[in-house]
Amino acid sequence: MKSLSIDPVQLPALPFWPASELDVRCIQITQETHDVASFCFAATQPMLFTFKPGQYVSLKVEIDGRQEMRCYSISTPPSRPYNFSITVKKVPGGLVSNWLHEHLHEGDCLKVQGPQGGFNIIDQPCDKALLLSGGSGITPLMSMTRWLYDTAAEVDLHFVHSARTPDDIIYHQELQAIDARTPKFRLSLVCAGSLSGATWSGYRGFLNAAMLQQMVPDLYERTVYVCGPETYIRAVRGILQSLDFPMQRYFEESFGGAVAATPAPASVLASEGESATHRVSFSRTGKSVSGVAEETILDIAGKHGLWIPSACRMGFCGSCKLRRVSGDVRMNHSGGISDTEINEGYVLACCSYAEGDVEFDY
Repeated sequence: MKSLSIDPVQLPALPFWPASELDVRCIQITQETHDVASFCFAATQPMLFTFKPGQYVSLKVEIDGRQEMRCYSISTPPSRPYNFSITVKKVPGGLVSNWLHEHLHEGDCLKVQGPQGGFNIIDQPCDKALLLSGGSGITPLMSMTRWLYDTAAEVDLHFVHSARTPDDIIYHQELQAIDARTPKFRLSLVCAGSLSGATWSGYRGFLNAAMLQQMVPDLYERTVYVCGPETYIRAVRGILQSLDFPMQRYFEESFGGAVAATPAPASVLASEGESATHRVSFSRTGKSVSGVAEETILDIAGKHGLWIPSACRMGFCGSCKLRRVSGDVRMNHSGGISDTEINEGYVLACCSYAEGDVEFDY
């Protein structure tokens, strides 16, 4: 395998991370816990990976002859620009995550696109931060933490992480080391349970308002960044709202779960109360199929064997962008498409619903 070492003399001339698709090679795999691993990538041609701590990439892999895309947060900081890592949990039924764990090896190549995402500590800076994460939602917050640590930033940082058991705490030793070395860093860990025979002196159970106030007595002075499964996000949001926390200083990133469907307006429902059926056509492939108002364009296409690239399925990565030729749709996106693109007729298939017969350039 060709060496990926970088000559320090070449550093000023190295290109930066392009917005286009990029070929990368896996250079290291680190087992973080029994079901979580970090995958480190370098470009096949030397370059500098520039991004904002908290952003994500879209990974493209081929599984059983079909291209699949998924979004993964970058877990390393931009202060270490010669490679980047993602940290992935193996989950039941997780097509791409399980493929990475079982089939990706050091030296293998794949394609990525990025970086993307508005959840980061550069666009929402502060002097006192509270990071709240649940499970593998720790990954973008770890990028933020490593960035602040590497740059010796004058930010007072309190990191609260929730895990199932002590053995499920990702980056446990590194977080403890940062806690021991950094005066303005404080670590609080919450475990729902413990393994048989294991000792645990940290917080037990599930995060609640009383526990959070005990951990973070200066809560109201901090800006809050939250990431985790949707159930965790809802719980944290509810806790903070119950405490009258100023939510203009609250930022979140959810892992898993698609954007909830926007209820179909009355105009698209049949008089009998059943969903109206529309024709959805794709001009370049020559397909014209039927679908109901509650189905996304992405779901309709998939049911009829038409594959549209998609990663997040939540309306924020932009990988399923299509140009509408005719007809009307309603779209419930999360920032993955610009106003300019919308005005030019583009939609995101994962969160768009037909309001009648519609045609796309695909």
